[in-house]
Amino acid sequence: MMNQHMSRARKPGERTGNLDATVFSGSRRAALKCRRRIWKMAALAAAFSLFALYLAWLEAYDAAPRHNDDAPLAEAAAQGAALSAGTGAAPAGDATGTGPDLVKRGEYLARVGDCIACHTSDKGRPFAGGLAIHTPFGTIYTPNITPDPDTGIGHWTDADFMRAMHEGIGKEGERLYPAFPYVEYTKVTERDVQAIRAYLNTVVPVHYTPPANNLSFPFNLRWLMFFWNLLNFDEGRFVPDPKQSAEWNRGAYLVQGLAHCEECHTPRNFTQGLKTSERFSGAIQAGWHAYNITPHKMSGIGGWTDQDVTSYLSTGVAPGRANAAGPMADVVADSTQYLDSEDLRSIATYLRTVKPIDKGESRARAGWGAPASDVVALRGTKINGANGAQLFLANCATCHNWTGEGVGASAPGAYPSLIHNTVSGASDANNLAMVILHGVSRTTKVADVLMPAFDRDLSNEQIAAITNYVTKRFGNPQSTVSVEQIGNLRATPQ
Repeated sequence: MMNQHMSRARKPGERTGNLDATVFSGSRRAALKCRRRIWKMAALAAAFSLFALYLAWLEAYDAAPRHNDDAPLAEAAAQGAALSAGTGAAPAGDATGTGPDLVKRGEYLARVGDCIACHTSDKGRPFAGGLAIHTPFGTIYTPNITPDPDTGIGHWTDADFMRAMHEGIGKEGERLYPAFPYVEYTKVTERDVQAIRAYLNTVVPVHYTPPANNLSFPFNLRWLMFFWNLLNFDEGRFVPDPKQSAEWNRGAYLVQGLAHCEECHTPRNFTQGLKTSERFSGAIQAGWHAYNITPHKMSGIGGWTDQDVTSYLSTGVAPGRANAAGPMADVVADSTQYLDSEDLRSIATYLRTVKPIDKGESRARAGWGAPASDVVALRGTKINGANGAQLFLANCATCHNWTGEGVGASAPGAYPSLIHNTVSGASDANNLAMVILHGVSRTTKVADVLMPAFDRDLSNEQIAAITNYVTKRFGNPQSTVSVEQIGNLRATPQ
């Protein structure tokens, strides 16, 4: 029903009360909206100013001690020894002198931390950096950590080095990116950090400037790491658990600190920080699956013995279970094979006590498989397209046997069985496909292991066919890959 104001014709120049009210109301709303916008801008400016003042204060507060620690390594090492004496947490080779013993200890600790792996892009210039680390935010190039004074860390003081390891802050106060695992290195004792620095002072200085990082905006702004650290970083040294044995504490110190096992074996949150609720439950790294290493019987390594763990870390082989490939082969070759038996046992002891995490597997990764006899059925058969059995016999059977049982049993350098093998029995076929694509190169004190890469010889369709044949015949039949997935894995930077 029309209201009164609409029921009669309006006289020229006449304005209704409702229209006046509407105009007034609209003007008032516009004014209020404008005032709110001004207040918001003022609040934002105030917040930004306060934050800038805080950063300035933080910089001034931290700047004083940054370059004033030129005390000899002897004093620093002695202080570190006093702080950590009696904890049973430090690795073996416990020297606290300033001469050859300290350097030897630092070399061992640098091996534990696998420093050479990330800080070497050219084996002819170790520790000179330049290795490209691909992240979801762009590419980071590792720095030169040789004692070269211009391009390396030759002008760093002991305090500079300590601050980088413990706080993730560089010589000039810049915040380091967590591709450098200071999240774990913060747990390392001062004594051990000083020993590593003493060793690095003895390596050959290399005059080389690595490429600049290539990170997209805003991730190229280092000051944003302040907020990342708030969410993902707890600064502080390892504290031994008095309720646990010295061996357990030693293992915890190594795994949580220098060895930084979580960096690969723990999934990440949306900020690329570690999901601490799922520690050691497995993650994908550059296309490779760093498996679940919790003590869960099916999803993890709960069925492994301590000897299996120590053998795997020292040789790259857990007989009848696993053979290291990809990034883990590099870890074994560059780092864990050099650990002494006491530290290896300590790592196994600690890993057995972490929270077991169930990923839903119905059978352990090494629990699958039986010998095949497809070679008989293929005789005289016409093959069309990419046939997995035929491709396996043509490319793989020479080393792994046409039955899949391998050659050489558990002898050093043996060609591994694909039966009861964690790669073929995994719930995803990533690592199997990556091994076929990129091969295996693993050099240890017991053997030189080499498997050729087939990325140049076989198409995506052929590699998918071999992968699916191997998982079906010798491993987990539910684990399959598509041609498209192979293409994606092939394109993943290594």
